[in-house]
Amino acid sequence: MNRKVDLPSVDQVLRSLTNEVRTVLARRREALLAGESIDGISLEQEIEDRLRAIVEPSLRRVINATGVILHTNLGRAPLPKFQPILGYTNLEYDLDAGERGKRDVHTSGLLERLLGRPSVVVNNNAAAVYLVLNELASGHEVIVSRGELIEIGDGFRIPEIMARSGAILREVGTTNRTHLADYEQAINENTRLILRVHPSNFRVTGFTSRPSLEELAALGRAHNVPIYEDLGSGCMVDIGLDEPLVSSDANVVSFSGDKLLGGPQAGIITGDEALVRPIRRNPMYRAFRVDKLTIQVLETTLRHFVHGNLQAIPTLRMIQTPLEELRSRARRIVDCLSGMQAEIRESEAAIGGGSTPAQTLKSWAVELTVPSPSDFARRLRHAATPVVARIERDKIVLDMRTVAAEEENALVEALLSCQPATQSGPPQSPPRDRP
Repeated sequence: MNRKVDLPSVDQVLRSLTNEVRTVLARRREALLAGESIDGISLEQEIEDRLRAIVEPSLRRVINATGVILHTNLGRAPLPKFQPILGYTNLEYDLDAGERGKRDVHTSGLLERLLGRPSVVVNNNAAAVYLVLNELASGHEVIVSRGELIEIGDGFRIPEIMARSGAILREVGTTNRTHLADYEQAINENTRLILRVHPSNFRVTGFTSRPSLEELAALGRAHNVPIYEDLGSGCMVDIGLDEPLVSSDANVVSFSGDKLLGGPQAGIITGDEALVRPIRRNPMYRAFRVDKLTIQVLETTLRHFVHGNLQAIPTLRMIQTPLEELRSRARRIVDCLSGMQAEIRESEAAIGGGSTPAQTLKSWAVELTVPSPSDFARRLRHAATPVVARIERDKIVLDMRTVAAEEENALVEALLSCQPATQSGPPQSPPRDRP
């Protein structure tokens, strides 16, 4: 049986190689003419690195052994298993009617089933905040406590996003204390929203107070002013964290899809139909809408919630994994590391991703003693399956709460491949538990 083999021609390979060599040589010539040093990486290594960058994908799967569950630099929530649809899809096609449909339908019904109110999806929660403010309060006042004028990652600040949306900021209260009367006194004929921002990435403790959401909702009803809650993390079910659940007390709520929901990057807006409907029709909605892959992963995640299958959502599974299971898995890893100084010890994991900043989770970790922790960590990052670990007290620490069970073999292979030559042979001492 003849099979077509799709290989490039010799000329194509040589042209590619020649182009990369020319690029490297040109860059080095420019550096020498400018009086810059070109010491460091060899010419051959630089060419090899550039060729590898052409062949190998830049975005790669990594093993997160840091103990930070929602690690922003590692993509936040690890996605639940799903099979991407490779061909055409009915993204915006109504198969029953045989005509154009709306991409919302794949997630809106599930969200309404879970939250009891209509919802729309945009590409992240920052976009959700902008869209809500722009549609419901552009040119009008939005009342916000001074203690909630927060900044989150990458320079997203509530006052600045509010200004961009066209809404007018009306600050009330103080940094640590805002009373219900402060909100009531600020309400006037130009007020369109009361904004409550959940401090998901920080905590103010001590002499503090703010009205409950229920109190604000009652105030809003009394003055016919909607309450908008920027919830951030978006915890949908009680998983044992000190984190508010998405509730119906506010007229509009927005939250992230890739935090405690455990899905893809997205911003979800849910609330009263009279408010959500015009948000969906806002001209900026099209600029913020999500693509078919995001919709597919989000639909998969939401269906797990609908069916109560929370263990299929990696983020929630990691948070709820029992300590004894983590300890057993850490021991299993250590038992596979023949010739390495490894032991297990108790650890502290974090939710991360701007969620539950004051809370940690007890965990178990594998601790390695190596001659140069920084060099070993670098080699781990360049293993066949890259591993990101943390260094504590000159030890390599691999927290098992963020390592999936199906990643154990790849983790062991990566660790053994980085084993220093000085540690070859039988272990110097049997591994032991650290209390």
